[in-house]
Amino acid sequence: MTRDPVALNDWYAVASLADLTQTPETTRLLGQDIAVSHGPDGPVATHLGTGAALPVREKFECLWTSLGTPEGEIFDIAEAQDPTRRVLPCGWVTMRASGLRVVENFLDMAHFPFVHTDILGSEPHTEVPHYTSEIRRDVDEVWATNCQFFQPQMTAARPEGEFAQLTYRVPSPFVVMLYRKVPDSGGLEDAIALFIQPHEADLCRAQPVMYLTDQSSTETALLRFEQVIFLQDRIIVENQRPLLLPLEPRAEVPTRADSSSVAYRRWLKEKGLTFGTTAEPLVGAA
Repeated sequence: MTRDPVALNDWYAVASLADLTQTPETTRLLGQDIAVSHGPDGPVATHLGTGAALPVREKFECLWTSLGTPEGEIFDIAEAQDPTRRVLPCGWVTMRASGLRVVENFLDMAHFPFVHTDILGSEPHTEVPHYTSEIRRDVDEVWATNCQFFQPQMTAARPEGEFAQLTYRVPSPFVVMLYRKVPDSGGLEDAIALFIQPHEADLCRAQPVMYLTDQSSTETALLRFEQVIFLQDRIIVENQRPLLLPLEPRAEVPTRADSSSVAYRRWLKEKGLTFGTTAEPLVGAA
């Protein structure tokens, strides 16, 4: 259980709308027990400790809730409003790590050749070309733009290798997005969002939701492609130490390729977030 107001007052995806039933399902959010279900008037979330009804929103194929009082609404994803897109929730994966570590791993291109070998990267193409990272103050988000990386298999439908044109976006501390230009499309981008539900400071689950232009690949092929990548990432994330994300300067020495991670950590520190970081001790840690 945390007293971090920044974490408590944020929105979190806590269930897939398609999975909700009339029978309440217990889950964890920020170290507290909540129940989610589909009531007579729509989705419901309840704090099991107090019995209080929690605020709910239906967005991006998920049920969202908060343990506090969010200052604003959930961010938008333009691609989610495009009726021509294929929308594919990829399923929840649980990881023994801070959700912030999961975001940071998602931002990291340098691991592609070594973790996602012959899929998202391969040797000798290991260099991360220069890209731009920034905190966009007008929208309070972290963005990494002009990202390029050689990928042997860009998508399930395009197995030949080429340089992918990528953009990363962090619209809230526990959400990260990837935009990838679709070759020969006149500038269209596929969008992949990763929604993270922090159960505890060092335990979370996450679900990718894809908004794709690909109309030819089977759903099975698309889901398998994303799930293979995500499960490879899980091994790396769970073996990082510490499990929590350090925000102190020089706690972990960054390289030039870590520009987006540096901006992300600076942004979290400016917000005053402590949940999931080494600034907040683990409850019940051995």
